[in-house]
Amino acid sequence: MLCLIIQISLSSQPLIMWVLNNTSAQPLTFLLTGIPGLRAAKIWVSIPVCLLYAGALSGNSMILFVVLREQNLHEPMYYFLSMLSATDLSLSLCTLSTTLGVFWFEAREINLNACVAQMFFLHGFTFMESGVLLAMAFDRFVAICDPLRYTTILTNARIAQIGMSMLTRNVAVMLPVVLVVKRLSFCSSMVLSHSYCYHVDLIQLSCTDNRINSILGLFALFSTTGFDCPCILLSYVLIIRSVLSIASIEGRQKAFNTCISHISAVAIFYIPLISLSLVHRYGHSAPPFVHTIMANIFLLIPPVLNPIIYSVKTKQIQKAVIKVLIQKRLQI
Repeated sequence: MLCLIIQISLSSQPLIMWVLNNTSAQPLTFLLTGIPGLRAAKIWVSIPVCLLYAGALSGNSMILFVVLREQNLHEPMYYFLSMLSATDLSLSLCTLSTTLGVFWFEAREINLNACVAQMFFLHGFTFMESGVLLAMAFDRFVAICDPLRYTTILTNARIAQIGMSMLTRNVAVMLPVVLVVKRLSFCSSMVLSHSYCYHVDLIQLSCTDNRINSILGLFALFSTTGFDCPCILLSYVLIIRSVLSIASIEGRQKAFNTCISHISAVAIFYIPLISLSLVHRYGHSAPPFVHTIMANIFLLIPPVLNPIIYSVKTKQIQKAVIKVLIQKRLQI
């Protein structure tokens, strides 16, 4: 599953570069922003940001490693978990250079081509994570509501098809956004609100009509996360109805316990995402640092917390991680 995600991500890069090279006469330069108003305390802010990145990269790499290595984890649930970790890892990597560059080296400049490419992958992997969470909800629905057909429904081929469909959807919704952004003219302020390129933030700097950009951005949002979120809620309505039909209290608790990790992952992804979208669109009177804090929470909290949640709440993952750590210590 990880190889599939990496292969598609790499194969989409030439297409993005073709779009960038053929729609811009002269690259513009934008200025990224750390945390407005806290310049004096930048070093104290940069340390936790760096630690969060280190936690996200190491935690998700560990999850991927144990799922790929341990044969007993080669099951649909853990394949989807590996997709989630690969997506979180990619999401962290696509903003790592600019964020740490701003906080550590005051490297604020980014040209339009690099900005649009980063925006494509940032939003693409965000939508990918939403799709993976929907796939994981479907996994829990089948496991609880139709356990006898679980292995016949979620075969390896079908899981690969689900992954391919999510990647195809993301590319299809993001390419028009990239093409239209490249048509904008920027002639006044070139200062972005974050340490990475965010679509709403970028188009607000345009001095030309950006209504088409806003419409395409909203379409991309509603056709991905806007579709996935209600489907996840529907799956849990059906799961709850199925669980309540179980006679024993112990059986109900066991069924609910298998969903706790996924519910937590859904909450820590959608709550910051929705909050950031609302702040950007309707919180114009909010102080600038509020936008920045919300943006960094949205960017870093899910990749950091997901590996922790699944390591703590999933015994098989917990045992596999402990086993790997013990083996590493014995080798030392």
